[in-house]
Amino acid sequence: MKPYKTPAIPASEITPKTLFYARRKFMRNAGGAALTALLPQSLWAAGPFGDLKKSPYAVEEELTPRKAITSYNNFYEFGTGKEDPAANAGVLKTRPWTVSVEGEVNKPKVFDIDDILKMAPLEERIYRLRCVEAWSMVVPWLGFSLAELLKRAEPTGNAKYVEFVSLYDPAQMPGQKSAVLDWPYREGLRIDEAMHPLTLLTLGLYGDVLPNQNGAPVRIVMPWKYGFKSAKSIVGIRLLEKQPTTSWMKAGPNEYGFYANVNPDVDHPRWSQTKERRIGEFLKRKTLMFNGYADEVAPLYASMDLQKYF
Repeated sequence: MKPYKTPAIPASEITPKTLFYARRKFMRNAGGAALTALLPQSLWAAGPFGDLKKSPYAVEEELTPRKAITSYNNFYEFGTGKEDPAANAGVLKTRPWTVSVEGEVNKPKVFDIDDILKMAPLEERIYRLRCVEAWSMVVPWLGFSLAELLKRAEPTGNAKYVEFVSLYDPAQMPGQKSAVLDWPYREGLRIDEAMHPLTLLTLGLYGDVLPNQNGAPVRIVMPWKYGFKSAKSIVGIRLLEKQPTTSWMKAGPNEYGFYANVNPDVDHPRWSQTKERRIGEFLKRKTLMFNGYADEVAPLYASMDLQKYF
């Protein structure tokens, strides 16, 4: 794993949330495609989705610039360097694309990605993203609660866990030619975590479709967990009775637990998790329990020893 290096992105480049929404309102009222074509690209925020459902899930913090979000990524399918995904993901074809939901369900289904896009009103959710290497972002994700998808397959009473399987295609994903992980990438949640309204089936960011390097065309985001839990470029979802072994658990079981909740009291074996550096900032800030979402998710773990179940 390469040492952490913060990209040199000044705070002046961060788009204030008020300006971000003002741009969208301006575009909505601007009067059509002809005027849109005359405007600089920096004004385009609404993307292909138009008006979005107002979300109750948003943090009142400055957004990380789109440039940073799309150029500083962990996505080992395209390389282990932070800049590798942006450099190598352009070859990924996101159409056609399907996502299967199977296992402990009454109605196994295969969903086309374009049908998923129409499944529920898209919300913009401004979530913190906290990575295990102690850097963080604030991202305006687009999507809807994963529960909306899962309930259509009717989980059985035996469904205790949910496993996510990412695309395996070394021709498109050159990082899969290395043995850094056992491919395809697999992640998992407990069923109550997966059905929690904060768990986002994510289809876009900053008002547009997901860039390839950020997990196109569909990924998961759980804002109270470290970023590696958020499986990208998902092609399969399996509901299981027993806890699955995830890719990072298999690669480093003493470093990466199944739960991966953001917990400043549980250090990574090779570094502290008590502080983090927000992209665009020089000074570190205190890491918040459950990444600041304790009010929403702490009851999920009320009876658990979070030192043991890390």
